[in-house]
Amino acid sequence: MEYTINEVAGIIGSTIPPVHETRIGILLTDSRRVSSPEASLFFALKTRTNDGHKYLDELYRLGVRNFVVCDLPPNMPEMPGANFLKVKDTLKALQKLAVHHRRRFEIPVVGIAGSNGKTIVKEFLYQLLRKEFHIVRSPRSFNSQLGVPLSVWEMNPQHTLGIFEAGISKPDEMEVLEPIIAPTIGVFTGIGEAHQENFVSMYRKCMEKLMLFAHSEAVVYNADNAFVGNCIEASLLAHRAVGWSRVNSEAPLFIEEVRKTDTETHLACRIMGMRQTYTIPFTDEASIENVIHCLGVMLYLKPTVVRDRTRFERLEAVEMRLEVLQGVRNCLLINDAYNSDIHSLGIALDFMQSRRAGKDLTSTLILSDILQSGFLPKSLYKKVADLVRRRKVQRLIGIGRDITEHGALFDIPRKEFYRTTADFLNSPSLRTLENEIVLLKGSRRFRFEEIAERLEKKVHETILEVNLDAVAHNFNSYRALLRPETKIIAMLKAFGYGVGSGELAKTLQEYRCDYLAVALTDEGVELRREGISIPILVMNPEMSNFHHLEENLLEPEVYSFRLLEAMIRETQRRGIIAYPVHIKIDTGMHRLGFRPSDVPQIAALVRKQTGISVRSVFSHLVASDSPAFDAFTRGQIETFRQAARSLEDELGYPLARHILNSAGIERFPEEQMEMVRLGIGLYGVSVNGNKELQNVATLRSLILQIQDVPAGDSVGYSRQSYATENSRIAVIPIGYADGLNRQLGNGVGAVWIKNRLCPIIGNICMDTTLVDVTATDACEGDAVIVFGEAYPITRLAHKLNTIPYEILTSISPRVKRIYYKE
Repeated sequence: MEYTINEVAGIIGSTIPPVHETRIGILLTDSRRVSSPEASLFFALKTRTNDGHKYLDELYRLGVRNFVVCDLPPNMPEMPGANFLKVKDTLKALQKLAVHHRRRFEIPVVGIAGSNGKTIVKEFLYQLLRKEFHIVRSPRSFNSQLGVPLSVWEMNPQHTLGIFEAGISKPDEMEVLEPIIAPTIGVFTGIGEAHQENFVSMYRKCMEKLMLFAHSEAVVYNADNAFVGNCIEASLLAHRAVGWSRVNSEAPLFIEEVRKTDTETHLACRIMGMRQTYTIPFTDEASIENVIHCLGVMLYLKPTVVRDRTRFERLEAVEMRLEVLQGVRNCLLINDAYNSDIHSLGIALDFMQSRRAGKDLTSTLILSDILQSGFLPKSLYKKVADLVRRRKVQRLIGIGRDITEHGALFDIPRKEFYRTTADFLNSPSLRTLENEIVLLKGSRRFRFEEIAERLEKKVHETILEVNLDAVAHNFNSYRALLRPETKIIAMLKAFGYGVGSGELAKTLQEYRCDYLAVALTDEGVELRREGISIPILVMNPEMSNFHHLEENLLEPEVYSFRLLEAMIRETQRRGIIAYPVHIKIDTGMHRLGFRPSDVPQIAALVRKQTGISVRSVFSHLVASDSPAFDAFTRGQIETFRQAARSLEDELGYPLARHILNSAGIERFPEEQMEMVRLGIGLYGVSVNGNKELQNVATLRSLILQIQDVPAGDSVGYSRQSYATENSRIAVIPIGYADGLNRQLGNGVGAVWIKNRLCPIIGNICMDTTLVDVTATDACEGDAVIVFGEAYPITRLAHKLNTIPYEILTSISPRVKRIYYKE
């Protein structure tokens, strides 16, 4: 739906009327996601880590002409044709516009709140109800103060049901979200510990979440949870509650029996006194409870549909993440089968374009029919075709009857269509995918996992999973500790501390990181090939590679007179003017760097030439993580300040200064100066106990085989370990060639299997490790966590008397890296 810019101005209360009439259809909050600039309205949001006003010039150059701002840009006269709607708070203005938009629709809307399971319930409801309704729902987990209004904005007259989730992290947030969603039916999935630190009690948090249902006709919840039941009563919602129970036979939805097999669960229910049975393809308690919540919603919304047992049998697990995988024939595979609607397609295409930058890869979209969109097929595929064109997709493979019949709408150089996934898999086309970045976006019934299976490069059953959302979260957590003007250098040495520098660099570039730093010139060259355009500092440059530095605009650290003089000679020989360099001062590490007393000589050399220009001066802290050495650290900082001040005075121009590392940012934020260097903290490791950080990397394997070993038998090479009882010994495909330290063998180390630590037994082999699983019910094929959220890398490092850096950087290149976003 579209609004005129004058309508928007009136709705949000702009103090300045628009100058030029236009129509708005797209709300833009991220300057990196411009697709239809002429129809976009950009909200310049201010957050604790960023300010959208910084990107007004960039957006204007991209063609955006409509802006909602708190502060008018000083160069507004230089932006002819632009509308600036001035408000006090841009986020509140966005929310106010979403409230107005929601009020235009009188369709039933399901609002979902709770600590866990919101997204799963939403997606289960979509699967169960899509035959009866044209559904609009939150894309991914868009449940925040920003995500909810953007989700609700997607409502249009074709929709007959809305399903939106709402998440909060502190008091008073749900009061804002309630009128935006305005649910007619509520689902409360329960209460947990998440964000508890921001609430005075669990009771207050529960009451806050229940505010979403203040005006709902019905609220579905687990009536067996006495705490939640009391909160429902206190919220005056009891007369509208649809409580399901496993113990109270008088409940409107009574679960008589829950019987599990190895692969499925059988539910026997009493629904308003009538007995009904269901089979669902899940056995975990969370999924069972999520399905029961859905039954409650269906019972209230459309009771007749609960009689159809087959739709419950066909429920499919919800993949909660988008994955980036290495594919065959030099392809990069983006697997995003989580949502299949036009809005989530736009999000996925934006991600694909960000990953293609700098790569000589054809952008290919494999897309199935989009089901239950609420649009007539011709109208839908016109929109899809326009989206594909604007995102500059070069090759389209369409699968399904509808997209095939409307293939003529796609104006694209290479396109092909197939009625079924099997038709595509059996065609020669699959083998022509080469040097392409391939986005898989398919509705569940098309089983695109079969395509992924054929395209994914098979390397190893041990993988390193890298959570790109956690990288962004950790980056923003540290940015929040800094002044807005302080720049961040993210350290990506040693292949991004072993997790993969390319994907990390792309994520950091998206999140407006100021600088990257690598150890070697070749690492910087590779990042440039990956499409990284932000400045890159090279910590250990080799003068023999100066041409690579220059060709790729890499900025070297200079730590000695030999290197400084060589840089000057090379720039003069090549006729280069003011090439940026970074001067390192040794203040106590005694590794690399000039002495503070060298500053006058450095300045004299720099002043009498024009080939280089000093961009920054920096030093390394020795023990910023240790309070025992704080006096030494403060001495280092003071020595550095004096040396930097002297260098600035001698050169006659200001320099960026940086000395803080991750621990320094946490413990000495008052010393942040103009720049800081973020290293291990980016990867979720805090030496100062920062609880906000999220785990980035998980080293995962599986059980290949389980051997029954009698008491007294030796296990593994050299007979170093013996079974003290009749034992079950699991073999996992990871060894010292993969980076698993041999010192962890013979009971020193352990891995996480079936929610418990299982000791490593025997010597670690080159390609395999033996683990005692006697105390578990583990089976062949079960997951094994070497380190990750359940078993932090810091604990593993403690076992080895080393640091997490060493463990991460030791992981072999033959271990496949999988990058994902939730």
